[in-house]
Amino acid sequence: MNILLVSMNRLDVPFPVYPLGLDYVAGALPERHRARILDLCTCPVGAEEPLLVEATRDFTPGAVGLSIRNIDNTDVAELKSFLGDMRAAVDAIRRVTSAPIILGGAGYTLFPGELLRELRADYGVVGEGERLGQLLDCLENGGGPDEAARLPFVAVRGMSAPGPIAWEGKATLRSPPSLNPSLGHYLARGGMLNLQTKRGCPFRCAYCTYPALEGRSMRLFDPKSLGREARALEEAGARYIFITDSAFNAHIEHSLEVARQFKAHGLTIPWGGYFAPRRPPDGYYDELKACGLTHAEFGTDVLSESMLVNVGKAFGVSDVFAAQKAARTAGIHTAHFMLLGGPGETIATIDETLDNCESLEGAVLFFFCGMRVYPGTPLFEVAVAEGQISAGQNLLEPVFYKPRGLSDEAILSRARARAGGRTHWVVGSGGDKVARLVARMHLRGHVGPLWEKLAP
Repeated sequence: MNILLVSMNRLDVPFPVYPLGLDYVAGALPERHRARILDLCTCPVGAEEPLLVEATRDFTPGAVGLSIRNIDNTDVAELKSFLGDMRAAVDAIRRVTSAPIILGGAGYTLFPGELLRELRADYGVVGEGERLGQLLDCLENGGGPDEAARLPFVAVRGMSAPGPIAWEGKATLRSPPSLNPSLGHYLARGGMLNLQTKRGCPFRCAYCTYPALEGRSMRLFDPKSLGREARALEEAGARYIFITDSAFNAHIEHSLEVARQFKAHGLTIPWGGYFAPRRPPDGYYDELKACGLTHAEFGTDVLSESMLVNVGKAFGVSDVFAAQKAARTAGIHTAHFMLLGGPGETIATIDETLDNCESLEGAVLFFFCGMRVYPGTPLFEVAVAEGQISAGQNLLEPVFYKPRGLSDEAILSRARARAGGRTHWVVGSGGDKVARLVARMHLRGHVGPLWEKLAP
């Protein structure tokens, strides 16, 4: 069967993100299924529908898979919904084929039943997309909705969505990124390709969807295989690798062994990733630096002791400072991403966070306001208990948690006032200016995330 895999993501600020998930899906398909990837992030604005029609007509797929990464941009100040783009994509495909449309991806998994109804697609793969081949086999063998619904990870329009997701023991190998015809777009815009070293997140941040998407138990990928994969990405043209794990250092020993394998396999390009700002073992960041780590992006969120508890963080303020000092002493660029406006936030806790941010020497700080409420998160339960949402509310239309007595603008203006024009304190819409700067530098041949250029 021909299967057309479409990456629906159109966000390209501050830089376009390579659709790693479709590499895993394509790599897991049995050989009798022939996949073609269409990446909408690389097409001109307004050209999406003609491209979909052309690709569908030319490839004559037996099924079309739409990978949904985001429902909206989660920016409370300048919210943009992508539902209209998704509806238009489904309509364009329907004009030229009656083949079943299958939804998947992180964004889809959060709203499996709602998106099937909203977009009038046929099926959905909930959770890890590598299982798509089982659904294709079912359809190819004449199975209909009733048979497909017996697969525990498949949602069928008009039927109930699957229950709790059963996570696989380990992931399959991804297909080479060279199979994505849009690879050159990413290599020309910063040279950044991405890599995943494990799945599952053990942390319990109040707003975070990673545990719902990947489970709480960590499933560690083989470090030697990751070393080979990183080297293959460099040979494919990557000039920087970003680790997409929820937190690369969630498993200290595994992260160290992965880094060692990067070095053992001759990786020569820099790399970075997301980190939890936990107190590290002695020499941890020094060894990562020796293996090529150049950037650590810390998911800090707040620097008020009471707010760290309220949002479910597994570290305290002193741990953040210890992580920052260790990384900077090792010569690693650091950024902290702050998310204000959670449960219990007050002017006093905001000021405590901002005061502590002043002491993060050498760091770049990105401030965001507003925690989007997602089903299945602790924040959802808080919002229901406080009457901000109802238990059965459809959250495709985004709802942001509202701390009592504080408006979004009051929070952002407090942060802007403290930033005082400093380039390494990026608040709200100030990120647009940074994104334009990064885009220009990428076009001039610079590589990587480049936020280190803002550092004092």
